[in-house]
Amino acid sequence: MGALILQQTINALTVGSIYALIALGYTMVYGVLRLINFAHSELFTAGAFIGLALAGALGIAGHPTGGLLVGLITFVLVGLAGVSVEIVAYRPLRGTSRLAPMLSALGMAVVIQNAVMLIGGRRPMIYPSFLPSGVIDVFGAVVSYKQITIFLVAVVLMIGLELFVNRTNLGVRIRAVAENAETASLVGINPNMAISLIFFIGPGLGAVAGILYSSFYGVATFTMGFVIGMKAFTAAILGGIGSIPGAVLGGFLLGAIETFGTAWMPVLTGGVIGTEYRDIFAFSVLVLILLFRPAGLLGEHVSEETRVYKSDF
Repeated sequence: MGALILQQTINALTVGSIYALIALGYTMVYGVLRLINFAHSELFTAGAFIGLALAGALGIAGHPTGGLLVGLITFVLVGLAGVSVEIVAYRPLRGTSRLAPMLSALGMAVVIQNAVMLIGGRRPMIYPSFLPSGVIDVFGAVVSYKQITIFLVAVVLMIGLELFVNRTNLGVRIRAVAENAETASLVGINPNMAISLIFFIGPGLGAVAGILYSSFYGVATFTMGFVIGMKAFTAAILGGIGSIPGAVLGGFLLGAIETFGTAWMPVLTGGVIGTEYRDIFAFSVLVLILLFRPAGLLGEHVSEETRVYKSDF
């Protein structure tokens, strides 16, 4: 029993790492613009396909040592794509009703998904692993080097993002714009620069998550971003939308709920509910959170201006 629990915990950390990386993109955009960037899930998919194309072009497909180079280049390319999406689809609608940017985000998601389909094809693509192979035994649980690498990469990126936001001058500018863009502009901060930086970092992290996810499971499809993106969005809400620590917490919690639920539900229901129903756990969590604690576990991170507006409303 102890080995089984440890095994599922390791699996939960692996899945949760990927959810957390994607959730950071959702929560960062919401924290600044109060906008749900539905195109973010498709940029996650685009990252996986761009990484595959780069590996083929550079001749390093399947080489773990080349994974770092592919990840860095993909981060930059998808980050630039994220900035382009903000400039084209969101910036012209800034200041309008919340419905218009949301519809624009949905439209961009469809555009990116179809672009990936036209370039990468409809069929699932076999994905070479950029992760080291091999396994080790830990108290009866099997831990692969792939799982260890995914977790370590995710933790390093999360810590780096936290330090960047809280310890650097650019991070201070981003937090100032998130608090009040108009006031920030009065003290010499360019809100567009800070927002573009958010749209660069968030999709870049999602692209890295796309490479890690596809490398781990060995396949990439042009539709994979929809379900994974919804789960990451659920993780962001679970932890507290707009909060970076909340996105991390929500990602790991959702990974644990999904992993342990998938492992134990068939046993508890006598096989009536099998592993094919694993997605139901994430969306059940989303419904329950929206019903009983819509602000998330750590609370929704909003500016004082937004909080006053909500209370007046």
